[in-house]
Amino acid sequence: METSRPAISRVPPRAVFFLVLTTVLWGGSFVFNKLGFRELHPVTFAFFRFALATALMGVVCIGRYGLMNRDITLKGIKVGLALSAANLSFVFGLNETTVSRAGFLNNLFVLFVPLLGFLVWRERINRFLCSGIMLALAGLWLLARGGAAGFSRGDLLSTVCAFCIAMHILAVSKVLKDEDVYLVTLVQLVTVTVIAGVLSLLLAPPLTPLGPVTIGSLVYCAVFPTVLCFTLQNTWQRYATPAQAGLIYTLDPVWSLIGGMLVLGERLSPTEWAGCVLIFAGVAVPVGIMRFLESRTLSAYRRAE
Repeated sequence: METSRPAISRVPPRAVFFLVLTTVLWGGSFVFNKLGFRELHPVTFAFFRFALATALMGVVCIGRYGLMNRDITLKGIKVGLALSAANLSFVFGLNETTVSRAGFLNNLFVLFVPLLGFLVWRERINRFLCSGIMLALAGLWLLARGGAAGFSRGDLLSTVCAFCIAMHILAVSKVLKDEDVYLVTLVQLVTVTVIAGVLSLLLAPPLTPLGPVTIGSLVYCAVFPTVLCFTLQNTWQRYATPAQAGLIYTLDPVWSLIGGMLVLGERLSPTEWAGCVLIFAGVAVPVGIMRFLESRTLSAYRRAE
């Protein structure tokens, strides 16, 4: 009887490059958001960011609007609500904690995805992910002890953000099928823009003239970690397994940490460093082990051919 080839493959170098590039751009967004918050309320910054991103995606979608239908609109709104929760908790959390801490806390989404899958759909969690969750919890405990404010409200919101990112990832995987990815992305961005705009009117103070740093931060966050990263992720992640992609995405907090230290002058206490290391290990070790097992399975299959 002929055996089927396992769905495991080596990630093409070009796919690795572009997925790593997305982590660099995402990591940079932490620093640029923080800079923008100096002159703009966080929710107002989010509104302008997604309004500009919506306009850019609208240009990208020229020629595709004839494909827009009720199904795409409804599904885009559903995943857009999850994206709104992720991005609004992101800006509120980042506003009240450091870039370094927020980067590592946000990256907990890699562990929240399988945890939510288990709670909602009873999808099995392997022992490696269980170990990773325990390491991450130990890291959270050390973060709670480190720093002047301990585990602040910003840290809590950054952890909530990781949970919301996981919800968005699962919403995309469970809700979307063969819809036009560009139009769905456009509807998502419109949804976030509308919600952020309403909250900005309710919560934010009147606008004041913006300086070049804030304007540059808005442009960066709209173009690179929003429009460009969505496009790169949707284009190249399909060439990697979840474990392979998850391992690459663990680089995200590394770039935010470097950016926070070099640009904003942030420093971590020894206890905070230990907490970040444990959180990073809790995320990276399980996906690294799963990636190793995938490679070993593929090698065994090739030897059997």
